This record gives sequence, structure tokens and C-alpha cells, in this order.
Amino acid sequence: MSMKERIREAIWRELRRVAKPDSRFHYDFSSFIPDFEGSDKCARAIRSMEIYKRAKLLMITPDNCLEVLREYCIIDSKRFIMPTYGIKRGFLLLSRELVPFGKEDFAATLDGAEKFGKYLSLREIKTLEKIDVMITGASVVSIEGVRYGKGHGYFDLEWGIFRELGLVNDETPIIAVVHDCQVVDVCIEAKSYDTLVDYIVTPTRVIKVKKKRGKPKGIIWSHLSHELIEEIPALRELMKIKGIEYPSYNSKENGLLKS
Repeated sequence: MSMKERIREAIWRELRRVAKPDSRFHYDFSSFIPDFEGSDKCARAIRSMEIYKRAKLLMITPDNCLEVLREYCIIDSKRFIMPTYGIKRGFLLLSRELVPFGKEDFAATLDGAEKFGKYLSLREIKTLEKIDVMITGASVVSIEGVRYGKGHGYFDLEWGIFRELGLVNDETPIIAVVHDCQVVDVCIEAKSYDTLVDYIVTPTRVIKVKKKRGKPKGIIWSHLSHELIEEIPALRELMKIKGIEYPSYNSKENGLLKS
């Protein structure tokens, strides 16, 4: 078992005390980022942050712990991009105009987002203004901003896609929303393709991470497996946009992004 796997397993054991089971995956934290006790406090804390108040376009992952925050975004007339589960059906745009009044809470769920949200191609996303802030859940996050997800690398891919499209850069803030038990005050391994976060929000505190390095500058195509590119149509669309011939690439299993 790798160090990442050992850390995840240890935190997942702690998380089970405060996490809310998912209707599809029960307590299988390798398949989803759970909601937890106090996640509504995290949403309120972010809602009071200046970077949220100023934001016009956000990217919010479909993690269960961000459901209240997605509801707030709709209520606050903020547009946000949400990846579908595993990015397998691309990206959705949610906004006040798309969601009927009284349906904000349902639209903030995965099923509701797919009912009311608008599917966007990457070419359509590229025409939008820059993303002002990205918000994600996590399995583990260190005080230094190193974030471990479920182990599939989806958030790193999402960052890489938007970086390739010119919608984010080193100055784009990233917020990780986690329970206090998911924050570790030890140095944990970070690969060059790991996307470090700028803020950690828990039910009891907001931590501003001391910046130590820049964020990944895009996707390293040679490090993506053929299976992953087959599973995620957005990657194939991005290859077309970037003029990368598919499937003529050198496939590896490790690594995701340009450092």
C-alpha cells in the first residue's frame, strides 16, 4: 500500500464517524466525497469570503459536501460550472436563470443539476469569462495545501482542462472543503501534477495556505492512459482543440499535468 493509500485509509476510518452515507455508494469513500456534519457551516463561511462575493463564474465539483454551497450560488445569482460524475458526461452550467424559484435545493444535487443545468462543450466553455474561484471537496488535505481526492485524479484533470483553455492560472484561488478530521498537519507527498489548494475551509476554521509553488500548467498527454481518454469525451475534445492527434500518443499510467 502506497503512502497516499495509507493516509486515505486512516482518514476514511476517522471520517466514518461524521460522514453521511451516499444513497448509491454507502460508505465507500473511494467512490465519492461524502457530506459531513457541519458542511453547512463551511458553505456559510465561503459565502462570507470576499473571493466568493466578487466571483462571477465559479467551478464547483459535484461532491456531496458542497451541495449547500451550490444552492447558495444559485440563490446568489452566481453562475458555476459543475463537472458530471467522473467527467464522463462533460460539464454543466448552472445559473439563476436556469433554475425555477423554489427548486434551488434540488438543482444543487447531482440529479437536479443534470435536470436544470445546461451541458456545455469545451468550445462553449472557452467563450466564457475566466473562472474566478474553484471549490472542491477532498479525502485528505494538508496544512500546506496538498490535496488527496478519491484516488482517480479527476480534480487534477479538471484543473488541467481549464488551464489548457486559458480559464485559470496560478492566481486562481482554489478552496478545499473538508471536515476537521480530514486536515493533517504533516508533510505529505505531492507530485508535480497535484493541484495544491489556497484555502482550506472546515466547520470550525478557514486556513489560508502559505503558497510554496505554482499550480500545474496543463495536461501531460503522454501520462494519460488510453482507457481514461476513452472514458472522458472532454479529453478527446480538448485534444482536437489543441491539435493533438488521437489516439497517437505515448500512454502511461502515472501523472496527469504539466508542472
